[in-house]
Amino acid sequence: MKATAPRMSVSKPLFWLTLMTAVLLCLMVAATGMGFIPVAPAKVLSILAEQLRGAGSLSDPMISEVIFNVRLPRIITSAAVGFGLAVAGTTFQGILLNPLAEPFTLGVSSGAAFGASLALLLGLNFAGIWSVGLCAFAGAAATLLGVMAIAGSTHKLSPTNLILSGVIVSAMLSAGISFMKYMADERVSVIIYWLMGSFTATTWSEALLAVTAAGAGLTACLFMARDMNIMSTGDTTARSLGVETGKTRTALLAIATLMGAACVAVSGIIGFVGLIVPHLMRLACGPDNRLLLPASGLGGAILLLGADTLTRAVLPHEVPVGVLTALIGGPVFCFIFSRKLARS
Repeated sequence: MKATAPRMSVSKPLFWLTLMTAVLLCLMVAATGMGFIPVAPAKVLSILAEQLRGAGSLSDPMISEVIFNVRLPRIITSAAVGFGLAVAGTTFQGILLNPLAEPFTLGVSSGAAFGASLALLLGLNFAGIWSVGLCAFAGAAATLLGVMAIAGSTHKLSPTNLILSGVIVSAMLSAGISFMKYMADERVSVIIYWLMGSFTATTWSEALLAVTAAGAGLTACLFMARDMNIMSTGDTTARSLGVETGKTRTALLAIATLMGAACVAVSGIIGFVGLIVPHLMRLACGPDNRLLLPASGLGGAILLLGADTLTRAVLPHEVPVGVLTALIGGPVFCFIFSRKLARS
């Protein structure tokens, strides 16, 4: 029997995509109004409309300053980072055929953490506020190259080899991070805080980077979504249907890793978003990557924006958002795993 890519069932997935888009927009408006200075949603929309019209005199300059230079960059960045991490996680799970795969499976997080820790330890400032982020991005990209070199040549990049290589490299980098924390003395608190992930003091330039990385990554992954669907049937079947599995897997690995690296460079280490969101969206939208990828992105944006809003505007003391996502993601993943075991 000839194997084919999963057929796209449109109505139900499109309903979920429309619903999640509406939820994300409503959450962004609500989050913009939440904080030390509360602003009603109607007032938020009014100020946004004034800015879009380019009004010469604003009705409330102080509130406009708070919204546009303090809250909106953080809100947009957190949503974009959640979007990018979830899309990257979906891509990793699709090409590695492993339900535990996420943006950090191949050591991306450890590589980014190593680069950022090194920059903080040495006090590097070659690019101003971007120095730590650039070092984190470089560390993640270099880690991918190292993992691929250990895993073998392009045509031998099997999922098993990649995962094992990622575990090995991640373990070595984690040891290096521990050594740097030991050597950091009084600066160890700065390293630990970055490793826990946070959107504090986010700027518009960081928001632009996160949005660009997430948008470009989704576009590139959607371009190869059909090949991802076919590869889910196995490499032998995919090659018989004309898919160059080695080149496709390498390209998708590079796209997902660079997208995840850009997100990590902006926010620090934030776990579980790329792990649990694809599983939840797969239950709602099915396995077709042409709809699963954008659905996972929207789900990740909602999750991370909700978590950041909770820690910023609801909790009595702000905690790193990476800690909160771990507290949320752990029980959720246990629930998903136990449900799958019950069905099997």
